[in-house]
Amino acid sequence: MVFADPGEARARAQGVLESDPSPWRASVAHQVIGIWQRDWGDMRIALHHLRRARDLAARAQAPDREADVLAALGVALVHAGRTRQGLEALERGVAVSSGHTRARVLFRRAYASWVLGRHREALDDVRKAIPVLRQADDVIWTARALTLRATVHLALGAVDRADADFAAAETLWDTTGQDHDKADAVESRGLAAFRQGDVPVALRLLDEAEERYAKLGTPSFMLYIRRCEVLMAAGLAPEALAEADTAIGVLDGIGGQSTRKAELLLAAARAAKVAGDPHTAIARAALAVRLFAGQRRPWWETHARLVLIEARLAAGRGSGRLVADAAAVAERLASFGAPAAPAASLLAGRIALGLGWTADAERHLAVAARSRHSGPPLARMTGWAAQALRARAAGSSRGVLEACRRGLDVLDDHRMTLGASELRARATEQGAELAALAQQASAESGGPRRLLMWSERWRATVLSAPPTRPPADPALLSNLTAFREIAARAAAARMEARPIPALEREQRRLEREIRSRTLHMRGDAPGDEDRFDVGRLLERLGGVRLVELAVLDGRVQVLLCGDGRVRRFEAGLLADAEVEAEHVQAGLRRLAHPGAEARLPVVEAMGRRLEELLFGAAAAHLGSGPVVVVPPGRLHRVPWALLPSLRDRVLSVSPSASSWLRARETEPPPGGRHVLVRGPGLATGGAEVPELADRYGRPTLLEHDDARVPRVLEEIDGATLTHIAAHGTFRADSPLFSSLRMADGPLIVHDFERLDRSPYRIILSSCDTARLASVGADELLGLVTALLPLGTAGVVASSAPVNDHAVVPLMLALHKGLSAGLSLAEALRDARAALPGDAMHQATGWAFTAFGAA
Repeated sequence: MVFADPGEARARAQGVLESDPSPWRASVAHQVIGIWQRDWGDMRIALHHLRRARDLAARAQAPDREADVLAALGVALVHAGRTRQGLEALERGVAVSSGHTRARVLFRRAYASWVLGRHREALDDVRKAIPVLRQADDVIWTARALTLRATVHLALGAVDRADADFAAAETLWDTTGQDHDKADAVESRGLAAFRQGDVPVALRLLDEAEERYAKLGTPSFMLYIRRCEVLMAAGLAPEALAEADTAIGVLDGIGGQSTRKAELLLAAARAAKVAGDPHTAIARAALAVRLFAGQRRPWWETHARLVLIEARLAAGRGSGRLVADAAAVAERLASFGAPAAPAASLLAGRIALGLGWTADAERHLAVAARSRHSGPPLARMTGWAAQALRARAAGSSRGVLEACRRGLDVLDDHRMTLGASELRARATEQGAELAALAQQASAESGGPRRLLMWSERWRATVLSAPPTRPPADPALLSNLTAFREIAARAAAARMEARPIPALEREQRRLEREIRSRTLHMRGDAPGDEDRFDVGRLLERLGGVRLVELAVLDGRVQVLLCGDGRVRRFEAGLLADAEVEAEHVQAGLRRLAHPGAEARLPVVEAMGRRLEELLFGAAAAHLGSGPVVVVPPGRLHRVPWALLPSLRDRVLSVSPSASSWLRARETEPPPGGRHVLVRGPGLATGGAEVPELADRYGRPTLLEHDDARVPRVLEEIDGATLTHIAAHGTFRADSPLFSSLRMADGPLIVHDFERLDRSPYRIILSSCDTARLASVGADELLGLVTALLPLGTAGVVASSAPVNDHAVVPLMLALHKGLSAGLSLAEALRDARAALPGDAMHQATGWAFTAFGAA
């Protein structure tokens, strides 16, 4: 019962002990309490009860009873870090047992071997146990043994064998009432899905397992460890680190298993390394190494040493000693049959290359490259990265580019299995090294065209295909509605200076629910998305100049496309440009308020410095026609209209040249519907909207109670032009919860992703609607990038705070141009020119940008 209804089992066991039981019955009761404490409570209390159970079994002169308790005690001692004592108890249990009981003891010894990383020994024991358990028709223990064997197979990379055992175990679990074991089986299936590269299914199954554990009141620290691994693979390393650290705190609070603490420290170290915090990674990994060593767990200790070496390298501590350490770790992992062995060989090769040890590097990289043809996506990418580094060391640009192409193709296929745009964007980080190697090789051996092609290969890929539409999931829709209601109540309370901690807690809970459900979405099968064609781009540009900014070794490279050719110029350092862009943002914020006239020349001077850093000599070759700027993700906050060479011309911005081409070739929907939306609480009351309603004759006008999210989504779906005057809120912590304020609460990015087709043109007239979060290799998440893959060809939005009153004349002038048949970029240029010349109006005009090509 302890794994069917843990709380009830513990209560009954305590009841038995209060009834003056026989030694045999008392032994069973103490064992149940010991198991409960071992798996979900305090290890000290667990060991006390299990030792008492062992002594009572010996007094009862029941060898099989004593063997069963010894097995449970042995597992507890191993989890407490007392490996030698634990294995001795298990050996004693095997020795005094026979038949069916001996098979159960062998299963526990196999489980202890798995915990210790002794996978071959675990397989030997579990293979001996399964036939006996089956012969005894012991369904529960047979299912446990199959689940354990499957888990060991996964640790050794034998995914197909694991699948077969999980399927057989699941069939048996369906015939039992073992709720905790069933939850464990769901968790294990989640791990199997992850090993096969199916991140959405893995997240869904792990969330389902957590719900089952929660109903039983039993925390599962193994679940936290596995979810950390999946979150990291999904590009969510900060979340993984937070989850691991929280679990460590809970485990320490209850005096739980030392083995699980070491594993959680390893998970935290991996997450910190991926999150770009090498010093935290070093601290966590070093502690994990000490714990694993003390627990006599060499398989785990070696994995922790691998992370420790990676973190030291990331902290700039490359050395010859580190090459030797990485090589030793690779050799030991290979002897264990661990799937991480190629990653360790790649690490040794990479460090050796950095030191100029080409012969050593070639030896290690050749070993790592063997993984490129088989295994899960990330293992194959490791192999292709090794192959690319080998080719670079050999001076073969063609070899580098071929390896990078093959590796990024693997990641493309993996990325397209992810339905959520957030996961697709974050997954690109795993291809950042390959993309950088390819760009470097292109710059060294090819002309500007080749560099442009590789710049595009890994830029804004999340926009290359629409995200999977959220399912018609009643729970998701209910959560979205509840989220809007709670957010609206919280906003009202803030305005009245009322305390809102309870509302904020509920809002965060609903955000977690919504995000969790969207992350479960699977993507379509790998698509045949169009490959970027430089010739096609040059043909479609006509008289337009397209300026794509690439970054090599931290310096901006300007790729100027137009007149049938691509030219390359070198500009300033990206880091300097980022700092200057932040200064410009601060200047625009100040100019948004009256009385800052004296700051206008200062901001204009900042614009000149920023242009020099971003364009360099290319600024003199832009011609006089329209310009499209394609910046890297880290420059998304630049107000491009402030740059002197762009200030008085038709200007648009695009996340990639491919994205601009798609927008250029997108046809407007039939019908020519215009939708005007006015949200609550604007300083001007959205004063431009009534005038625009008169201009457009009979548009769909949504204001007051009509401007509710369901109605707004219904009306803007497939519209030709949508203008939304509403407060915008950018969420840097969770960009897909960036929102526009409607009558019933926030309209968030997740809502836009439910549209069949977003508006062909959309104008967002409030502050910060063009702010985006830079994630992954070179991806952006936010309102604008949510719209572009869904059918929107052009967006006008602001990247800085603006003065509501100054926005009104800008918007009226913009729509005047649109009514005359101009594009968004043309109309926005003319609208800026029509504004008064004071600082506030000028800053407002610079803050708005036209995205796309409509």
